Amino acid sequence: MSFAVALAMLEREGRWLLQLRDDIEGIVHPGCWGLFGGHLDPGEGPEQAILRELGEEIGWEAPDLPPWFEHHDDQLSAFYFRGPLTVPLTALQLHEGQDMVLAGLEELRSGRIWSPRLQQRRGLAPSLERAVHRLDPKLGSKN
Repeated sequence: MSFAVALAMLEREGRWLLQLRDDIEGIVHPGCWGLFGGHLDPGEGPEQAILRELGEEIGWEAPDLPPWFEHHDDQLSAFYFRGPLTVPLTALQLHEGQDMVLAGLEELRSGRIWSPRLQQRRGLAPSLERAVHRLDPKLGSKN
């Protein structure tokens, strides 16, 4: 079964907004760092989905975000958007996931991000790894 998601790579002062996914059995990539976003509702386009998801997940009314790239395989169609996070992290309210941070490129390259809330490092979900590889061409191209 195939599904479609819209994901946001949001930057503030050289750092990228990440969501630590819940440790819930049955969700995609539990306990991993990922990007805010989610499934497209029936009849909804990726552009509408990303704005809705950001409102639901972090209480942020994002400006229109430009498309960045797409990833398609047998199970997934992922639409990535990239733009600035126009408010400080403290202005966001985490409604989904167990933590959120702003991480620099060096942290992202390491593949393990520190969670202040859990006091431990966690790995990256494949969707975030794809975005990091796009962000940092030195890591090679991974679609």
